[in-house]
Amino acid sequence: MTLRAALFLTLALMGATGQAGAQGAAAPRLRPSQLALVVNDAEPNSVAIAAYYRKARGIPAANVIHVHIPGKPQRLDAAAFSALKERIDSQLPPGIEAVLMVWTAPYAVECNAITAAYSMGFDAGQCSNTCAASRPSAYFNATSVQPLADFRMRLSMLLPTDSVAQAKALIDRGVASGFRVPNATAYYLVTSQAARNSRAELFPRDGQIAAKKIRTKTLHSDALDGVSDIMVYQTGMAKVDKLDSVKFLPGALADHLTSFGGDLYGTSQMSSLRWLEAGATASYGSVSEPCNHWQKFPHPSVLLKHYLSGSTAIEAYWRSVAWPTQGVFIGEPLAAPYGR
Repeated sequence: MTLRAALFLTLALMGATGQAGAQGAAAPRLRPSQLALVVNDAEPNSVAIAAYYRKARGIPAANVIHVHIPGKPQRLDAAAFSALKERIDSQLPPGIEAVLMVWTAPYAVECNAITAAYSMGFDAGQCSNTCAASRPSAYFNATSVQPLADFRMRLSMLLPTDSVAQAKALIDRGVASGFRVPNATAYYLVTSQAARNSRAELFPRDGQIAAKKIRTKTLHSDALDGVSDIMVYQTGMAKVDKLDSVKFLPGALADHLTSFGGDLYGTSQMSSLRWLEAGATASYGSVSEPCNHWQKFPHPSVLLKHYLSGSTAIEAYWRSVAWPTQGVFIGEPLAAPYGR
């Protein structure tokens, strides 16, 4: 898609978002009965967190899938991943549209994110040139609530497990997001790191969507400081400062356009885990060098449109990424602050 076409799409989407907000209608969304939990029996934290999540969200016992991955490897090779996927899929009951992998690692399959490899299939060709264009996702900006039937793909996400206490707090935020619609702001930052501003022209126009009690605001700044009403925070920084000074609302989405945010245990840039630790409910990041193609990161207006229309976090995030091969989705998938 050309930049001109992308800008046209942005304006059209914001018009659709405003219309949805005026009508106040929520779209159908993923249900707990359609979500499978994949538990790593080799990791006690995974077992404990999955049990807490199943109770919190009312996930059927039949939807709990057991695998054994010792050692918490960060990356799997294609053969190991193929065996893992086969073990998962062989245990899935009918009606499963999405999978939540309850672990932090593994989070990559060679140069692919594990969520993309699971949902779309492993793409070995991407690894010969990670900066090249990726396979397009059929789910980009889709409205389908049956991705398996319509696109032959199950959505997937990771629920990090390094801290049981933090994971439980994350789950609680996701659950709490369904009880009320707060006054909120979606923040979009144009930063001093110019190469990471490739989404800036896709940011929604500043304004207010009254029926959803949310405003959209673009700032020329490297970080938010002292705000307490964040529902969306999208920026382009290798490291986002002042996260300890801000407050995320239950269900908040946050991500940064940078090369290795999805390298969850990496140290060269800020891990996407930091967003969840700061109070966000879901995030996204690249596990290998993607270059700054906006298509490889969440499209701001597409993400906002679907979240405000009532989609869950996993649906809105997956619908917002045109080329998700290298990007890992993390967080609490069923959060839906605008689902009522």
